[in-house]
Order: sequence, then structure tokens, then C-alpha cells
Amino acid sequence: MSDLVRLVLSLYNYYFSTDRQLARRLHSLLGFTPANLMLFKLAFSHKSSVSDKAYAIQNNERLEYLGDAILGTIVAEYLFKKYPNGNEGFLTKMRSKIVKRKSLNKIGDKMGLDVLLNEYNNTRLSRSMLGNAVEALVGALYLECGYQKTKNFVVRRMLRQYINVHDLETFDDNYKSQLLEWCQKNGQTISYKLLARYKFEKRDRFKVAVMVDGKKVATADDFNKKSAEQIASEKAMVALGIISEEDLEDDEDE
Repeated sequence: MSDLVRLVLSLYNYYFSTDRQLARRLHSLLGFTPANLMLFKLAFSHKSSVSDKAYAIQNNERLEYLGDAILGTIVAEYLFKKYPNGNEGFLTKMRSKIVKRKSLNKIGDKMGLDVLLNEYNNTRLSRSMLGNAVEALVGALYLECGYQKTKNFVVRRMLRQYINVHDLETFDDNYKSQLLEWCQKNGQTISYKLLARYKFEKRDRFKVAVMVDGKKVATADDFNKKSAEQIASEKAMVALGIISEEDLEDDEDE
């Protein structure tokens, strides 16, 4: 698509399209009006809102997959340049803290993506849908603009606005490790028990419990067993008074 055609389509979308309200919201969000509005509509269409027949082509799952890869690359490059003396382990942990589901959920919330998700879905929103939409938006941006403009958007309008990288340097988000350390200091045993494995949204989902001295302290569900153990560990730390209730943010799909 030539620059002239892209400009004409962008102007049409902003002033004359039946979806001009979406075009104007995207202009405010992105700093420009996309030429391909359908691509961005798709980015905000969650798989739980479409029929089985349309499942493969009418939800944001493919864009989410693409955006996840692009976002990981951009964040890796950003950290590589920001910390010229940082070793591989440090850079990997920092990237994980930025692109993990909880961080993306917060970014999506601060960006106001819930407004767009509410408009294009007929299902109850969960916090994880915000993070999914962030990844799908990055995927849509990449297809619309290419890598360089997508990188500029992620760095300037996401990382610098919504992520305090310096705070992340000292923040320990490994609740499982923290809980294990606390139990060892207090002479208590800790174990994790798989309570159930079931299908949700056509994917395996795991329910686990944290057992302290043989007693169930907290439970959590997630699509990844290790992630479920992390969430359950965080809840257990609240239940045991190790961290406050305000520190707990529910990462589970509702």
C-alpha cells in the first residue's frame, strides 16, 4: 500500500467511515488514524465472543500471538540498550517482569482498552482480556506500520508512560520463592497440590492449592500450572499476613 493510498484511507476513516468513532479513538490512542480499521476491530474481539464456526478467523488470538513475539523483541532490545552492563540473567528477568500477564493487564487498563473491549465483545470482561488486547494491538500495529513505528509506539507510549523500569529492578515478583523462604524461616513445610485439570475456552486449565503444614491456605486457577502456583502463592502470602491485601491483584480469568 502506497503512502498516498494510506493517507487517503486514513482521512476517509477519520471523517467519513461508519466506524469513524473507532478511528478517532484509535487516533487518540495511537497518535494516528489507521488505514485498516478492520485489523484493529479484530484486535479487540475476544475469542469468547465469537461462534465456534468463526473461531479461527474472527477473534484476536492470532494477532495476540504475533504481538506477543513482537513485544518481546522490542522489550528485549529496549533493555539491551538501556542496561549495557546488564548480564543475560538480569535482562531476562526484567523482560519477564514487563511482559508478564499482570503487567500487560495494568498497561491495558491504563491505556483505557476496556472501553474498546466493551464495545466489541458481548461477554463479561476479565482482567486477562486487557493484557491479551495489548498484545493483539501490538500485532495489529506491526501489520499496519511495520517494526520501526511499532517499536516507537511501544517504547514511547507504553514503556515510558506506564512502566517504572527502575522500580522493577528491585521488585521481587517470585511469590513462590518468597513463600518458600518465609516457611523455611518459620519452620513450616510447604507443598502444592493439583486439585483439578479441566477445559476452559478450549484450553487446559489447572487449579492448584498451596499447602502449608499440610493445610490448604489458598487456591488459584490458570492455563499454566506454574503460573497458577505463583498466583496461589501470592494469595497465600496475603492469607498468612506476609503481604497486605492491597498488594494482591487477581490475575485469574473470570
